[in-house]
Amino acid sequence: MDKKFVAINYIACETHYRDRFEQLFATRAHAIDRMPGFVDMQVLKPSQDGEYLIVSHWESEEAFKKWTNSPEFIEGHKRGFEDIRQARERGEKPPMSSSFKTYEVIAK
Repeated sequence: MDKKFVAINYIACETHYRDRFEQLFATRAHAIDRMPGFVDMQVLKPSQDGEYLIVSHWESEEAFKKWTNSPEFIEGHKRGFEDIRQARERGEKPPMSSSFKTYEVIAK
């Protein structure tokens, strides 16, 4: 089996921001889809309170790293980044926060 790479972004949203967050993904730019090495992505909504998971599949870790440093990355995230910037300017807590972990696929 060819080794594959998975990145999971854990997104915590303030309650008031959840609908907006889902709308951002429903109308996303699809910039990631143009990246060499991108395979697939799922956006997982928690069934109860909790974090959203953005699971992206890549041909390699190198392809993922290129995505995170690309103009397409900025394009794909600009609306969410703008929401965070505006909240900070108003002196509010950011409406969402994220952290990600990466994984190598070892079995299917």
